[in-house]
Amino acid sequence: MRKSEIIRKTAETDIKLVLDLDGNGKSNIDTGCGFLDHMLTLFASHGCFDLDVKCVGDMHVDAHHTAEDIGICLGKAFTDALGDKKGIVRYGFMILPMDEALILASTDLSGRGYLGYGLDIPTQRVGDFDTELVEEFWLAFIREAKCALHIKQLDGKNSHHIIEGAFKAVARAFKAAVAIDEKRKDEIPSTKGVL
Repeated sequence: MRKSEIIRKTAETDIKLVLDLDGNGKSNIDTGCGFLDHMLTLFASHGCFDLDVKCVGDMHVDAHHTAEDIGICLGKAFTDALGDKKGIVRYGFMILPMDEALILASTDLSGRGYLGYGLDIPTQRVGDFDTELVEEFWLAFIREAKCALHIKQLDGKNSHHIIEGAFKAVARAFKAAVAIDEKRKDEIPSTKGVL
């Protein structure tokens, strides 16, 4: 069972996150930030991951700690659920159209954290969500997921569609990367023998 439960309590957030890599895309998300709830719901649905997130954060300040700490928890959940990564495909990518936006996401579950971030989000806010937090979320995620992740905007000027396209594209890239390679299901996908 490739599942993980992460509990993180700080002075700024109290988070419980449960991830099932082999789910059906069901989610129960309550972060205190409606836009982030929507993005995580899309992430679960398009990645076919079952995902439960409950976060009580210092939203009276802003959504920064909430977004960053949920990114940390989600990345850690992937690392924990994958274990030694035996049998996984390891690489995944997606080019996703979201109306006029076109987003590329590509990942390598290499054991090393790197974010190649190329989203040019034209507005500072979508609803009450600061769009600069999108990059903060993915930075926190890759550090704990220990993966290389490239997110590039190939087209588009609508902030909501750019961000939504990114969450969907990353979900699909990760779904491909965590899939089991039946020909190599007993092998770690690295010539080093470890990821």
